[in-house]
Amino acid sequence: MARVTRARAFMVDLVPKVRRTDAIQSFKSQETIFVVVEDAEGARGMGYSYTIGDGGPSVLALLQHTLLPRLMGQDADRIEAVWRDLLFHTHATAVGPIMSLALAAVDTALWDLRGHKTGLPLHVLAGGAKAEVPMYTTEGGWLHLSPEALVEDALAAQAQGFRGSKVKIGKPALSEDAARLGAVRAALGDSYEIMTDANQSMTAAEALRRVPMLEQFNIGWFEEPLPADDIAGHRRLQALSRVPVAVGESLYSPGQFADYITTGACGIVQADVARVGGITPWLKVAHMAEACNMAICPHFLMELHVSLVCAVPNAPWLEYIPQLEDIAAPMGRADGMALAPQAAGLGIEWDDDRLRAQTVAGSAFEITEGTP
Repeated sequence: MARVTRARAFMVDLVPKVRRTDAIQSFKSQETIFVVVEDAEGARGMGYSYTIGDGGPSVLALLQHTLLPRLMGQDADRIEAVWRDLLFHTHATAVGPIMSLALAAVDTALWDLRGHKTGLPLHVLAGGAKAEVPMYTTEGGWLHLSPEALVEDALAAQAQGFRGSKVKIGKPALSEDAARLGAVRAALGDSYEIMTDANQSMTAAEALRRVPMLEQFNIGWFEEPLPADDIAGHRRLQALSRVPVAVGESLYSPGQFADYITTGACGIVQADVARVGGITPWLKVAHMAEACNMAICPHFLMELHVSLVCAVPNAPWLEYIPQLEDIAAPMGRADGMALAPQAAGLGIEWDDDRLRAQTVAGSAFEITEGTP
């Protein structure tokens, strides 16, 4: 039994190097919550979770007062059992983002620990379907950018081997969205994939108005057109659209994905490993989608998701948004392909000195077995 005897947590606040805007918000910062777990044999694993600028201290509080004390003494080898125990222990606050984000930090740390103890990288531990995956970039598709800037970034990405770009939509006028997408399509050609993301900004009627325009430009998917809890609206929209509807970054449990999949309310699922509660539930969603002949194209966190999309057979894309460059070595990539890390565990090469230097004052704490 690999009994968990110690855990510590801390937070690092990462400010984006470029301005990131969509139809409803700006990305202020990445509050990155880390959890390090240690077993009785001295083996360690480090996982993480994140917010986009708000809620980080609440995630840390849930870890400090509830999840990490509950984790002490449990068998780190039994990740499924631990995940289910922690989920049930917090069932009065589930399902929701704070609980899922906190649980994800623990779960990813346990998978990292397992990788280090077995010597295997995450993409092999979790399935080993492939060793690389095509990337599309979102970093140059933000809503405030002009059509000219969108084209310039997409051309540069294409020259680097990227196979596609995501363009944020949700301008006040349909004609503005059409001008942005039309410029990119005209400049990049028919073989370059263009995805769109409305970030839950539209009414059902407004989203339906945009479908013919998206079909005209052969758009790869229409992401989060409606509020995430509007399953019926997404189902009606998907039934009337030849463009796949993509959802998932704002869903927080496998059960929520099941509702979308079984009712035909989406064509692509986009589970975020942090927001869905960790690697354990992410794999459940991926296999659920596979069983329904559906792709999973995860949201954000490319340095962690690269291993997961290479673990399963139904993940055709990795989203490129660099965010960890100040605290970790760059993710491996070549000719527009992301390469599955070969190092044991999560395979992220953290810079310990920078992590210490950038830890938010007062955020760090430690829990040990026997702590009252």
